[in-house]
Amino acid sequence: MDPPPPAANHLGGFLLFLALAVAGAASETAAEVAPGIMRFVVGSANASWQTSDHSGVASHDDAAAALLGGVPRWPRMVFLVGAMACLAISAAAHLLACHSRRASVVFWQLDYAGISAMIVASFVPPVYYAFLCHRPARVAYLSAISALGALVLGALLSPSCSSPRFRRLRAALFLAMGLSGVVPAVHALWLNWGHAACYLALALEVAMGLAYAAGAWFYVSRVPEKWRPGVFDVVGHSHQIFHVLVLVGAVTHYVAVDVLLNWRETVAAACSAAS
Repeated sequence: MDPPPPAANHLGGFLLFLALAVAGAASETAAEVAPGIMRFVVGSANASWQTSDHSGVASHDDAAAALLGGVPRWPRMVFLVGAMACLAISAAAHLLACHSRRASVVFWQLDYAGISAMIVASFVPPVYYAFLCHRPARVAYLSAISALGALVLGALLSPSCSSPRFRRLRAALFLAMGLSGVVPAVHALWLNWGHAACYLALALEVAMGLAYAAGAWFYVSRVPEKWRPGVFDVVGHSHQIFHVLVLVGAVTHYVAVDVLLNWRETVAAACSAAS
């Protein structure tokens, strides 16, 4: 049996992140329903206990407030949507770019746009949660990566950049976007020093970066097929390895985001700047 083509690999990744998005949305819905039930219970309790037990009402109000003060989950959804868009566009490009020369240019430009969008979207949840109590830094870093993403996208939308001879340039631009995350990572580590969850999330982000960097190296070097031409035409060539490492990096990033989200939920009461 032949191995799945690149389009199938990316489609599988899209379905994986779609499942994660659906699961996350379901848990968020459940979290939103619970405070509504709590408000109803507290309201009923207030009506019946108002004249007899004011301390009991106060304790129930505190419980309701605790349930209502959750950490926003939309930043994680931004990453999931960005990942799904990137993988879906890439699957379409690998499937349809061979239709014509014009289709090849358009679909590969869309593919580069999807990669840029995924990189920008990847910054949103870790920056948001790491700087949850520091709004100016959060806004500054998210604005900076958005502007950088727009500049890279503008450069890559040039038809000449779609040619194979600019393969190294494309990889370098994407790596530059990713490496720009070193600055907010160091800043976040300094602000949140002493929190084990931050150390774990940073270690996972480093692992993600290594996976992406290794994938970019295979993409540019075309190893191993350049060593043994013809042997890896069907399975094991650099582009397949690149795709696998991209998925590994994206899943690792999702785990890091989940670590930060769970950590923020435990310390949300100490941060009044959440929005």
